Amino acid sequence: MNSKNPDISVVIPVHNGETYLSMCLHALKASFHEEFETIVVDDGSKDGSAAIAKGFGVKVLELGRNYGPAAARNEGAAAAMAPIVLFVDADVLVRGDTISHVIEAFSKNPDVAAVFGSYDTEPSAPDFLSQYRNLLHHYVHQKSRSDASTFWSGCGAVKKDVFTEMGGFDRVRFSKPSIEDIELGYRMKRKGHRILLDKELQVKHLKEWSFWSMLRTDVSQRAVPWSRLMLESGFSPRDLNVGIADRVSAALVGILTATVLVVIFAALFGSDGVLYPALILSAVLVIALIVLNRQLYMFFLEERGFGFTLMAIPMHFLYFFYSGASYGLCWLGKKMSKKK
Repeated sequence: MNSKNPDISVVIPVHNGETYLSMCLHALKASFHEEFETIVVDDGSKDGSAAIAKGFGVKVLELGRNYGPAAARNEGAAAAMAPIVLFVDADVLVRGDTISHVIEAFSKNPDVAAVFGSYDTEPSAPDFLSQYRNLLHHYVHQKSRSDASTFWSGCGAVKKDVFTEMGGFDRVRFSKPSIEDIELGYRMKRKGHRILLDKELQVKHLKEWSFWSMLRTDVSQRAVPWSRLMLESGFSPRDLNVGIADRVSAALVGILTATVLVVIFAALFGSDGVLYPALILSAVLVIALIVLNRQLYMFFLEERGFGFTLMAIPMHFLYFFYSGASYGLCWLGKKMSKKK
C-alpha cells in the first residue's frame, strides 16, 4: 500500500468523504498485489477525511480548499511515482485482484494508454434507486465496445506519460464533479491513444442515491455538459450511454411526452377524435421503447425480479427524457448563439 518502488500508483480524490473512505482504504489494504502506493488527495474536506487517510499511513495531499475532483486527481497523478496511475473514487471498494488485474491488462495490451472497468452488480445500498443506478451503469459498460472512446475515473488507470502528455483532466472547465473523465477520454481518443474497457475489471459502489441527487447529477453534471462537449467538439462516438439505441429511445420518449400531453388536453376538453388516436400512439410508443430496450429489461428481470423491473422501466424512460431534453436545449442554444 506504500511501496517505495511501486509499479502502480492509486490516486483517490476525496471531498467530505469520511463515510466511505475508511472502507475504500481497507479494501485497498487487502489487495493481493503489494507493490503499489496509495495517494489520497483531500480536496478541501471539512470532515475527518484527511485524518482517516493519515491513519492508514498512506500519502496524503491536502489542497486547502475545494478545487474539484479534476484538479485533485491531477495533483495526485503529479505526485505519483509509478508509470501507471489508477484512479479510484472514495466511495468504491476494489477487489483483492483489482490492482493486479489492471497491471495485467496493460501487460497484455502494450499499445493501450488507459484501462477502465465498471461497478459490479452488488452495490451496498439496498434501496431501489441505488440498485437501479448501479445495475444500469453495469449493464451499459458490459454491453459497450471494449475498444472504448471515453474513460471512467471511478476505477480507471492511465499510463502516467500519456496522462502528462494530455495535460490531465481539464480542471478549469470542470471545477465541480462532472464529465472530466469522459472529456479526457475523448481527447486521448482523438490523439490516437487506445482505451480499453475491461469488462472483468469490476468494483463495488457504496453510494446511496436519492431521487433529487440523481436528477442533479444526471442533468447538470452529466447530460448538459456532455451534450455541450459533443456539440462543441463535433466528436460524438456511439459509445456507452450515447449508442444508436439510446439516441432513438430519447427521440421516442420525446414524442411520447408530447403525445401524453395531447391525451391530457383531449381528455380535459372532451375531444374524442383526438383522444383515442393519441392513446393508441402512446401505447405503440411504449411498446416500441420496451422492445428497443428489451435486453436491459431482461437483465433487470434476471438480476432483481419482476417488481424491480416494473419500477425500473419508467425510471429509464425518465432518464431518456431529461437526457434528450438536455441535448435538444443545448443544440438549440448553440444554433441561437450562431445567429447573434
